[in-house]
Amino acid sequence: MSNPYQGPPQPQRPPYQQVYSQQPPPRGASITSLVLGLVSILLGFTFLVPIVGFIFGVVGMRKEPAGRGMAIAGLVLNGIFLIGWVLLLVFVFGLFGLIATSATMG
Repeated sequence: MSNPYQGPPQPQRPPYQQVYSQQPPPRGASITSLVLGLVSILLGFTFLVPIVGFIFGVVGMRKEPAGRGMAIAGLVLNGIFLIGWVLLLVFVFGLFGLIATSATMG
């Protein structure tokens, strides 16, 4: 005999489904390159920071397609400062060479 106080039959629950979440792609080297490029703007007198940032940018370009934009920005910023350092060194050594040759001639 059925119970008259029981309501309508309950719908059955669907079976439990496990939800898989995809991990975000790695972008550590790209972010590091961009941050070091920005730090180079503030601390432009260092020669080591743009070199390390440029290396991280190259690694980010090769291994992290999700962070490609940040890696390119880091490469550009660090590359500008490296070119600036090279030009500064060429100018300073050229100036010293000019001073040294003019002092021996006179």
